[in-house]
Amino acid sequence: MTGNVIIDAAILLGIVGLTAAIILYFVSKVFKVIEDPRIDEIAAVLPGANCGGCGYPGCRTLAEAIVKAGSIEGIFCPVGGEKTAQKIADILGISAASAEPKIAVIRCNGSCENAPAKSFYDSTLSCAFAHSLFAGESACAYGCLGCGDCAAACKFNAIYIDKLTKLPVIVEEACVACGICVTTCPRNIIELRNRGKNGKRVYVTCRNQEKGAWAKKNCNVACIGCGKCAKACQFEAITLTNNLAYIDYTKCKLCKKCVSECPTQAITAVNFPAPKKEKIEVSTTSEE
Repeated sequence: MTGNVIIDAAILLGIVGLTAAIILYFVSKVFKVIEDPRIDEIAAVLPGANCGGCGYPGCRTLAEAIVKAGSIEGIFCPVGGEKTAQKIADILGISAASAEPKIAVIRCNGSCENAPAKSFYDSTLSCAFAHSLFAGESACAYGCLGCGDCAAACKFNAIYIDKLTKLPVIVEEACVACGICVTTCPRNIIELRNRGKNGKRVYVTCRNQEKGAWAKKNCNVACIGCGKCAKACQFEAITLTNNLAYIDYTKCKLCKKCVSECPTQAITAVNFPAPKKEKIEVSTTSEE
């Protein structure tokens, strides 16, 4: 009797298992998702950094978005650059539009010398935490806090905090313009800009929106919103908003007139040759 019960139970379980397998088989056929093989191909040529610089959470998601769009217009992998874009275009069978290479720039020059400390911060070494507490040691509510959140977030060792100035420094040859540092900074002092011809760039190294006297009180090189740079620019590349000048890199012709016009040296010119020193001729006269 007991043996029959065991056999019946085994048969019943077998029937249930077989029925479930048949159901699952047909369900998988009905709901089967056929994935475009180009997704794997594109994912294979992407760098696999999963940095989010393209605006997507990972390289696989980016590959899916590209295949779905059937184009790379408006979609760019900053780590892979032009070479990767060309490979993706070849897979899709389209032409790749060239994109201007970019780099992160630090829009603050409030070093220990330019913006002396008015207080001392002794707490969690985090820019995000310090930003929620106070204006900063220099008392500038718009300046760099120097705790290094940007450097910690960078996956390419392209940024570090200078021990003397307590300001971030971009390693140009390592920066891939992924934008992680930009989104990490609570003060929004990091910006992605065009690398420029031969690496030449001109930009305002200040984010302070206070009126001139207050901005200058906390930092010697703060933008005071005087507008002299905008008046000097012949290409309408400089605008003045909320007491702060901004240089549009798409319009800037790198003439550097604004640099010499700025009374507080709040405009920085990068990778330009050093000005030539004038030779002083010393004439000697022989006594007769």
